[in-house]
Amino acid sequence: MKWESLIGFTLLTLLSCGNSETYKADVIIYGGTSAAVTAAVEVIQSGKTAILVSPDIHIGGLSSGGLGFTDTGNKATIGGLSREFYHRVWLHYNDTTSWKWEKHDEYGNKGQGTPAMDGANRTMWIFEPHVAEKVFEDFINEYKIPIYRDEWLNRETGVVTNNGKIISITTISGKTFKGKMFIDATYEGDLMASAGVTYTVGREACSKYNEQWNGVQAGVYHHKHYFKSDISPYVIPNDPNSGLLPYVSSEPIQINCSGDDKIQAYCFRLCMSNHPENRVPFEKPENYDSKNYELLARVFEAGWDEWFEKKACCIS
Repeated sequence: MKWESLIGFTLLTLLSCGNSETYKADVIIYGGTSAAVTAAVEVIQSGKTAILVSPDIHIGGLSSGGLGFTDTGNKATIGGLSREFYHRVWLHYNDTTSWKWEKHDEYGNKGQGTPAMDGANRTMWIFEPHVAEKVFEDFINEYKIPIYRDEWLNRETGVVTNNGKIISITTISGKTFKGKMFIDATYEGDLMASAGVTYTVGREACSKYNEQWNGVQAGVYHHKHYFKSDISPYVIPNDPNSGLLPYVSSEPIQINCSGDDKIQAYCFRLCMSNHPENRVPFEKPENYDSKNYELLARVFEAGWDEWFEKKACCIS
């Protein structure tokens, strides 16, 4: 065996051994979302130890992934670490150097469309994703929370339980994490499912929990995120013989309040800018097919422009 091969084999063995190590804490939190970071901070503040096992490299979930326009009702109901997050966002934007594309004195106290201040605790509810991610990273650093990124749960054999209680979890890379308590703070709930926790896919009927707004809710518009004009769903507008556009279902709409097994659609949340020097061009993906977006194009052609009401995310 050549020396180069021997050295390479030794390094690989050492790395493999390192990945099989076991890590222990009072609470093991699986996930990299805003809830995961918040849970870890709360555990540390309570005098316990925590380890964050994140399948994501970037932490913060939706908050740092593009959803920077916070939908809130009564802001007084948002407290604790959540309010601390929005306060730190405000602190960032209260610094004039953070404003590169807009004027701080013109937009800073408006929060780009909503009040940036409320009551004694100053907060800001609209922000850029990178600002949110920095706040979460600051939490990790300040509270010295051990975090293992890009660590995916071994869903087949990685969850060890005893009488329904999780004892340890192992990731695909071979790392094992043991704790007194485990928190699944992901959006998908893979840890709970692998641990045998029951779950429901889709929407329950209203009768399941005696709720008014569960299940199918056709024609019920609580928000204005819909278009009142009729949009033809056919490949050739108004010609049923031409077939349906992509992603338009031919299934009949079920009666309101009935349950189903459908899940929410996945989408991208993007920050747009009207400053040319602050833009990154959209490159045409491979295998791009414009027919997949024909329905959206028709909505825009019909005059819908609600997309452009969201003033956010082009400051720094």
